[in-house]
Amino acid sequence: MKPDYTFAENFPSAFDFVKASNSQAVQQLQDFIRIPSVSSDPKKAKDVKRCAKWLAQHLHTIGLHRVRVLPTGGHPIVYGEWLGATGKPTVLIYGHYDVQPAEPESEWKIPPFAGIVRDGFIYGRGASDDKGQLFTHIKAIEALLKTTRYLPVNVKCLFEGEEEIGSPNLLPFIQRNRRALQADAVVMSDTRMLSQDQPALTYALRGQVALELEVHGPDHDLHSGNFGGAVHDPLQALCEVIARLHDRTGHIAVPGFYDRVRRWDNSERSYLAQAGPSDADILHEAGASTAWGEQGYSLYERVTLRPSLAITGMRGGHGGVGPKGVIPCQAIAKLSFRLVPDQEPAEIEQLVRRYIECITPPTVRIRIKTHIHSRPVLLDRKNPVMRAAAVAYWRIFGRMPVWLRSGGTIPVVSQFQDVLEMPTVLMGFASPGDNLHGQNEKLSVKNFHRGILTCMAFLEEYGRISQRTRKQGLKPAGVQYAD
Repeated sequence: MKPDYTFAENFPSAFDFVKASNSQAVQQLQDFIRIPSVSSDPKKAKDVKRCAKWLAQHLHTIGLHRVRVLPTGGHPIVYGEWLGATGKPTVLIYGHYDVQPAEPESEWKIPPFAGIVRDGFIYGRGASDDKGQLFTHIKAIEALLKTTRYLPVNVKCLFEGEEEIGSPNLLPFIQRNRRALQADAVVMSDTRMLSQDQPALTYALRGQVALELEVHGPDHDLHSGNFGGAVHDPLQALCEVIARLHDRTGHIAVPGFYDRVRRWDNSERSYLAQAGPSDADILHEAGASTAWGEQGYSLYERVTLRPSLAITGMRGGHGGVGPKGVIPCQAIAKLSFRLVPDQEPAEIEQLVRRYIECITPPTVRIRIKTHIHSRPVLLDRKNPVMRAAAVAYWRIFGRMPVWLRSGGTIPVVSQFQDVLEMPTVLMGFASPGDNLHGQNEKLSVKNFHRGILTCMAFLEEYGRISQRTRKQGLKPAGVQYAD
């Protein structure tokens, strides 16, 4: 199937503008990536704020109105709008400009904040997650405003700086500004395609509970020769606790953890087997030779239909070069639980807390901090905004998108549902192998360019479909939880 170039005929000057300005757009994205906006690192707070100001200035430059850098209890939110399409629907464009830490930087082939282009890819932390994908929408808006002076729909841009730490200040912001943020639909690009040339629409996300477990022993570090065998090493005690969080079959051992996990019928599992990546594909992308986890499920099912627990970090004792005879006074582990319908984050947290308290040795003390709560989400595939996105992909990529589940979590999707009650579409332009959250993160320059065109096509198509839906008196369905 060949691409439908009707869009190019409707907006020829915008289409040509994207082609002519592609090199400049890439250079601007490189500048965006070079700002180390790591939201989880207090030492990078000034860089996060600098990144917000850079982004706001860019929104002003391309022609958006009421551009603001809005303070929160943490990192700022960037807002801008264009509401000149009288009688047309409004699209809220969401993205995040904060990024994951880059450590260990020694494992990067290219410096993580250099924004270097090599072999057809833009490298750097945030290239795919989410600066590069966010930037496709900005460049699409720019192309239309610079050439036609109008947009097919009204747009409101909401870009936050705390997504990578669970968006703690976004929900209060949305609650305070629900009227100002009202729109007909939300679009965000923070997900992946099936392959470099096969677009995909994500219709399900796992939820998340992120905890930090501290184990405390003596009130100061001890000489391991003088006290080894007499005092329980907190790092050893932490390992003993962690070892009991899974059983030998890969199941999470917390009592009651699976009580609400939804059972899917054969039709859903058959579709996943047909449309999703194979076990070999997943292992290849992971750089692993052997699978691990629950028996009876494919690897794609394990990372989408089933919940999981990952130990995402541990700290304690001597981590420097060479030996050191020390018993640390404390040890810390970071736990990331991914949840599926119909698990509730608050309930899961309480189950985990009770279980850890039961299995902790009496020789140490524990403290558990909560960092992230986010519910799993299912999206309505029949919503008009989904149809608009599917057509937009077909017009530019020449292929209809496949429907994919994601094992990841985007907290704001459930917040848009709970507070704003708006349908959401997840239009991803990243690819397997882009190393989101890993070393050598990258984004295809070709797909960055195609992403801009697709975002333009989406705005035009949604304007048409939404108008048709309104005339027919239909009420668009929104994001749905599985009840």
